[in-house]
Amino acid sequence: TASGNIRRNRLSDFTNVFANGKIAMKLKEGDKLVRVRTFTEDHDVLLSTRLGKTIRFPISDARVFSSRASTGVRGIRLDEGDAVIGMSALMHVEVDIEQRDDYLHAVHARNRLSSGDYTDRDEDLARDQASAARMDDPVFAEMAEKEEFIVTVSNDGMGKRTSAYEYRISGRGGKGVNSMDLQRDGDSATVVNSFPVVQTDQLVLVADSGQII
Repeated sequence: TASGNIRRNRLSDFTNVFANGKIAMKLKEGDKLVRVRTFTEDHDVLLSTRLGKTIRFPISDARVFSSRASTGVRGIRLDEGDAVIGMSALMHVEVDIEQRDDYLHAVHARNRLSSGDYTDRDEDLARDQASAARMDDPVFAEMAEKEEFIVTVSNDGMGKRTSAYEYRISGRGGKGVNSMDLQRDGDSATVVNSFPVVQTDQLVLVADSGQII
């Protein structure tokens, strides 16, 4: 929900849905539903907020409810004025923090090598070449194959793509980490959407005026 609450039910709880619908979750006054989707035990939950916070935790952190008449449990702790605007499912990948950091350093080094901007920085070039060479390591090759990316879009049309490995897996109910810089020359933007993509995806953005790209 917008207030950061989540609940998990078995899909079998919704096999018999009446013509006028079926209550799936009790909402507090002023709260609203943001997203519903199916998960398996192999997924992590990714919650994103309008003020640029993101939290990732295993779906197993949310217990399975036997009823449908409760408000659920806290998914993310929100600052005043913030609200959840998106929920996504990411495949759970077991990597330790050091391995994740080494992989991301290798990816960033490979990207810098592609740009070729190393004027008078031979030392930096040699370091990046050594780091990027680790992408041939079988462990890193497997991580690259499983890598997902998160696209975050703000209300002023800015966007960024981030490796899902950048979002460390934590416990449910925390405050999360920053997903995007929203400061714009003294003004502040807000996040309107955040969702997973893979390398072969294309994006369509639509403005509320009907403009499309």
